[in-house]
Amino acid sequence: MKSRIPMAMLLVALFGALALAFVGVPHDMPLADLMTAVIPQASGLFLAAGPVALMERKSEGGGGDDDAGPGFKKIKDLIEKQGQAWHEFKAANDARLAALEKKGYAPAELVGKVDSINTDLNKLSAEIAEILKKAQRPGAGQGGAESKFTSEQLEHKDALSAYLRKGDDEGLHDLERKAMNTGSDPDGGFLVGVEMDREIDRVARAESSFRGLANVRTIGGASYKKMVKTRGISGGWVGEQEDSQEGQGARFEEIEIVPHRMYAEPWVTNDMLEDSEYDLEADLSDEAGITFGEIEGGAFLLGNGIKKARGLLAYPIVQNSNWSWGKVGVLKTGVDGDFAAANPGDVLITLQHALKQGYRNGASWLMADSTLGRVRQMKDGSGQYYLWNPDPASGFGGRLLGAVVNVDDFMPTLAADALGIAYGNFKRAYTIVDRRGIAVIRDSVTKKGTTKFHFSRRVGGGVTNFEAYKALQFKA
Repeated sequence: MKSRIPMAMLLVALFGALALAFVGVPHDMPLADLMTAVIPQASGLFLAAGPVALMERKSEGGGGDDDAGPGFKKIKDLIEKQGQAWHEFKAANDARLAALEKKGYAPAELVGKVDSINTDLNKLSAEIAEILKKAQRPGAGQGGAESKFTSEQLEHKDALSAYLRKGDDEGLHDLERKAMNTGSDPDGGFLVGVEMDREIDRVARAESSFRGLANVRTIGGASYKKMVKTRGISGGWVGEQEDSQEGQGARFEEIEIVPHRMYAEPWVTNDMLEDSEYDLEADLSDEAGITFGEIEGGAFLLGNGIKKARGLLAYPIVQNSNWSWGKVGVLKTGVDGDFAAANPGDVLITLQHALKQGYRNGASWLMADSTLGRVRQMKDGSGQYYLWNPDPASGFGGRLLGAVVNVDDFMPTLAADALGIAYGNFKRAYTIVDRRGIAVIRDSVTKKGTTKFHFSRRVGGGVTNFEAYKALQFKA
């Protein structure tokens, strides 16, 4: 019987997705436009049900909102609320735009209504994203996980547990001697086991949305080096018995990314360490992963490269028409700290097409949640269709001009000169480098009655293809 539960959920999701997709669609829309508007939205909502059904099946009894996994019904209800809120938002915003066109201003109560629904949409998206983020936390549907590890890895897990709870490092030292000291870290402390390493990394990925977009490489050495082509070879047409012109050769450049050390220090009371029911490893993995995700998330976008990753937007900028390798090509909105008053969405269309066609397959948008709130109100030049549409399967940032919107609150918000929106194929543009191994040092001396756990790892990042993304600057 249990094996049929996910299929039933998917069937419910399919019909629900079709219903949601048709919300707010004009009854007189041409068939071709109708299919274009509905099919991507319905398929996105349907695909979103897949992981949800899997989480629901992993939860105890296949049903409810317990600690093992968020319930399917809650996700379904939130998606339905999001669809209804979007319908209400479009009606209110259409009325606001009509008032602007007719009277030159919109009544305050109408503006307030649009802002209120916009806030609700943001909250619903954030709530859905948070539920799925929690499903990535330690212990979410991981029953029987120990069977996946070797006997040596399980032995290390037991020894690490004794060290974390009681400070007993003899077992870890024994394992180091057996493994010829490969269990220690040059920065000090002991390397966490495979299971905790994976859990910390999984939580960090959930906290740092940009990590999921970039190209991630794991190394064991001091740095990551890559040869990139900054200029291709020349070519052309030539007639019979004519000499070709002397062409230029390809130009290559070596890019080196050095992982830098970052740390997280969760504290635990000694009373909790003595509680045998307390899942210490899961709690530490959760806290360390969240901290690492928050630290690296900001650096991947804005870091200056000094003892940290160099951010996607931290390189020299240049007007896109004058773009050259090593710089970020930007377009300007024409207004300091804002979009243009008339046809504000036009610059987004221009930005999308400023990216070479070869990079658009897999390209997506990147912006802060507050910026998305503004973009959500924009229509095309005809005033008939919204540029943004909800699509839970694409990360709950929806789709803008057909491309996925990734919400990352480490992105700059609307302010003068800010690079508030990026569009590109970020997997080809940016590389994150993880140095293998996470170390932990236990400290029960610094503060009486409390034990500090110092986790450290090495992470770096930098742009490896400046041609694969563009940015929008809020500047006149």
